[in-house]
Amino acid sequence: MCPKVIRSRAPLRIGIAGGGTDVDPYASEKGGYVLNTTIDKYAYCTVSPNDEDVVNIRSLDYGVYEASVDGGPFQYDGNMDLVKAVMNYFDIHTGLNVFLHSDAPPGSGLGGSSTVIVALLKAFARYYGQDMDNYELADLAYRLERKELGLKGGKQDQYAATFGGFNAMKFGKDEVWVNPLGISEDTINELQYCSLLCYTGKSRESANIIDSQMKSFKEGTNEAALDAAKYLAKDIGKLLMKGDVVQAGRMLGETWEQKKKFSSKITNPMIDDMYNAALKAGAYGGKVSGAGGGGFMYFICQYDKKQAVAKALQKKGGVITDFMFEPQGAISWSVHQ
Repeated sequence: MCPKVIRSRAPLRIGIAGGGTDVDPYASEKGGYVLNTTIDKYAYCTVSPNDEDVVNIRSLDYGVYEASVDGGPFQYDGNMDLVKAVMNYFDIHTGLNVFLHSDAPPGSGLGGSSTVIVALLKAFARYYGQDMDNYELADLAYRLERKELGLKGGKQDQYAATFGGFNAMKFGKDEVWVNPLGISEDTINELQYCSLLCYTGKSRESANIIDSQMKSFKEGTNEAALDAAKYLAKDIGKLLMKGDVVQAGRMLGETWEQKKKFSSKITNPMIDDMYNAALKAGAYGGKVSGAGGGGFMYFICQYDKKQAVAKALQKKGGVITDFMFEPQGAISWSVHQ
């Protein structure tokens, strides 16, 4: 018998370097390499039974949805499609209540939609007694989001949310390798102390940016920048394993310079203004997390200038967000009521 209630959570992520190289066709043709880490901001899912032969879905971000479970596969129409894809995969025929919420707004650049589908799969798999290892879970999340629903994006987000922690990820045509970085506790603590996360106050539609990036790659105008971003991701990973947070911060700024070449939509005057203010106040380097165009910006700062950087960003309209690095990936638990 299923437990009365199943809950899950999956962590959001900061893209440190190499983001964009996990997007096809680049990833399949040349191989992607991404460095990222998860943080203590999450997408949550609760699944519980009801006796009405309907699904009731409530999301704090996307509203409500109700439908009969007897009507065949749920049709994709832009309303709760992530949930529908998961329910279709599990072929549900009994009444369910599903509740979703996330610690970050849609379009934040922290891998939100992919983290939501990982949380959904983690909860539904436990609810229906199906075992999936991390690779199976992340691959299924990717296939449902990118293939089944056709939502544009790369491959890193689903794997980050599933595995958790600091990871170097390699992407081939049909394979993904997740390699936990051997960063010492001292280095993680120092990086935490020097890190700053700022919400620009503006969300963005990542699909348009990714379309532009893909078009530029096919035209041959951003391949060199994507190549450079990939190698910078490898170098930053090596620096962090050596404990060199200062040089990693400076190189983070180099990744931003390359990322801006992926597409004309990556940055805008507001982002440039905030970025320059942060550097002037004492940030070693930083970048927009995710596809670009808005959402969250991540900086590595001089340890004694972090507060000055925060104030400079706040004067430009930024919202400083406290966070901690999260070593654990997606989890689920049962609640007996």
